Order: sequence, then structure tokens, then C-alpha cells
Amino acid sequence: MLSVADAERIILAAVAPLTEVEGVHLPDATGRILATAVRSQLDFPHWDNSAMDGYAVRFEDVADCSGDNPQALQVIEEIAAGQPPQNTLQSGQAARIFTGAMVPPGADTIVMQEVTRREGDRVEVLQPPKALGEFVRHRGRFYQAGTPLLNPGIRLGAAEIAVLAAAQCNLIKVIRKPRVAILSTGSELVAPDQPLKPGQIVDSNQYALAAFLEQLGMEALRLGIVADEPQVLRQNIREALQWGDVVLSTGGVSVGDYDYIEGILRELGGEVLVQSVAIKPGKPLTMARFAKLRSLYFGLPGNPVSALVTAWRFVQPALLKLSGLSQGWQPQFVQAITELALPAAPSRETYIWGQVKIHEGRFYFNCAGGSFSSGNLVNLAQTNACAVIPVGSPGIAAGERLSLLLLSF
Repeated sequence: MLSVADAERIILAAVAPLTEVEGVHLPDATGRILATAVRSQLDFPHWDNSAMDGYAVRFEDVADCSGDNPQALQVIEEIAAGQPPQNTLQSGQAARIFTGAMVPPGADTIVMQEVTRREGDRVEVLQPPKALGEFVRHRGRFYQAGTPLLNPGIRLGAAEIAVLAAAQCNLIKVIRKPRVAILSTGSELVAPDQPLKPGQIVDSNQYALAAFLEQLGMEALRLGIVADEPQVLRQNIREALQWGDVVLSTGGVSVGDYDYIEGILRELGGEVLVQSVAIKPGKPLTMARFAKLRSLYFGLPGNPVSALVTAWRFVQPALLKLSGLSQGWQPQFVQAITELALPAAPSRETYIWGQVKIHEGRFYFNCAGGSFSSGNLVNLAQTNACAVIPVGSPGIAAGERLSLLLLSF
């Protein structure tokens, strides 16, 4: 049985990030992983522009003015945002200008309107600017054309989409989405829309994992329920491996008479790298690599909580690395204070689910109510973190510090 750290190391070492590139239009790029560096042919700002409503002036004309000695200037034009200036400013002249508008040739400073007094086509400057170039956003100050604007390996969110739009990048090269097939094994399972007979269990894992994959930005294929029949399992797993970069199955990975997954993986040419992990919940975790197919297989426990905990702890970082993210795919841990005492399992690293909140700059963890059974998914709702209790720990007392696995990325 592997330690959690060893299992994580083995799993992540087996993941080779995808390199296949596809083009998507800007409106479809949100959440995608950028494949190549983006450069723009535009400077940012595109030209010198005003950061204030006021007057474009020559610094030397107004450098010595004051309320007692105002400097009068002739206003030769008015420049609104989006309107190019029509004149070159000469000594003794000013241009009325608005935020974002182009600074006219000859002007080098903006005087904000609050320190001026306007009379007809003349304006008096009552206070000198603090420095040459005040309130001027110079061309190329934020970005110079031709240099890298966005680096590959980043997820495109709202801010990145804004940058791409401003740079007029309409077709974006991104890494294709990882394809993940999901199947639930077990003759006792029924779909949520089917009548439940005595002894049967509703398959929640299929839907939980599909939602998990959607949140991560993966392309998921739900293959449904597969009965505990070796030939049927083998055929479904073979087809799933041919389609997916990753296959996730739940159930059939323990040591029961109807747990066939590990044997089938070996028969299909898989190299089983992980067989069980010293984690609670989630001990019966299987992971295999199929080198020829360039596919990975995760056999997750069938119990709903165990399936999600192992997905959060091991599958999520593997998928994020596979997706082409250059950083931020590793599990995210923070130090927190537990509000309630937490139990431990002497021989396994224990994960207890609940909610983390921030108060006055510190993380506080409150475990979910009810029993912590791997089959009790009811109190899993609203979970955003798992407390991590090390092997050999007697437990964590209320008010003590502990490590938390954050479940968002």
C-alpha cells in the first residue's frame, strides 16, 4: 500500500501534458489553455492619451503659474475620445481634452480641469503640474508591440480575454481539451431516472464525476453503468481507452469476488502503477498507464465520498497537468485552524470534508455535520476543503492548526 505522497508522485510522473493545438474564436476561448505565446502589433496605449478631463498644454508654458499668477492660454480645439486632434499645439496654446483622447502634437502635459478657469476661448491655469508629462499615458507604456503579451500554458479568464480583445486577437491557439470517459461498474446500480428496487443503489458517481470534469474544463463522455461481467467490462474499458486520454471508473477495484478491474487492465496491456493507497477514505484506488494508447486509467472506489475525495486529491492535479497548464496544477494546501476536534486513522492519511472560511486574514475549517462514512454523500454538499490528518496522528483538537486541501483551483 502506497503512501499518499508516493501515489501522488507516481501518478503525476505518468502524466504527459497534451500538445495538440486547435484554433478557437475569441468568444469561445474562455477557460481554455493558451497553446502559444500571443504577440500584438499594437502598442498599449496605442498613442499618447489623456488620463484626465482637462487641457493638453506645453509644460514650459505653465510650469511657474499659481493662483496669484495664473497662466492664460488660448484654447484652439476640443478633443473627445475617439477623435484625432486636428492641430499642433504652439506656445501659449491649449486644447480641451477628455479622458482617453489622443494628446495633440506639441502638447506634453495634461492639466486637470479642477485647477483651471475657462473664459470663452481662453483658459487660465491656476496650479502648475507636478512634473512634465503629468496625466499623459504615453504610447507603449504598458506594452510594446511585438513582445510577448500572454505566455502559453495559462488558463484564459476574463482578464486575459479582455487583453486578447484589445489586441484584436480574434483566433486563439489553444490546447485541445482532455477527453475523459466515465463509467460506473456494478450490477447493483441504477440510473437516477429508473425505478429503485430492493437492494439496488442509485448511481450518483457518474453524475458527480461529470460535474467535476465540467468544472475543470474537460471534455467528458458518460458511458453509463456497466454490469459486473468480465467480458462486458473488458469491452467497455477497451472502447473507453480508445476514445479517452483518461478513463475514470468507479467500483470494482477492491478485493471482492466481483472486483475485476485490475485484472482486466493488465489483460488489455496496462501497466498498473497504483493498487491501493494509505488514505481514508479511498484506499482501493487503482491507476494504470497504457503507453501505446497514451491513455491513463483511474479506477476509483465505488463509495461516493471515496470516489470524490480520490478525484480531488489525485485525479484533479493529473488532469490539470494533462490540460497543458504550465503552473497551478498541483494540489493546493493552506494552513488553517479547526473549529471542531477531528479524528484520525492510525495507519492512513485521513481526509475530512467540510467548509473553509477566511476571518481576519486567517483560514478556519469546520467539518461537515453527521457521520464521516465513505457511503454518506449527504453531508458532502457545500464542501470546499478537506482537512488532512497525517498518519500516526492522534487527531486534531479544536483550535489547533492543520493542513487543508482546497478543492477549487
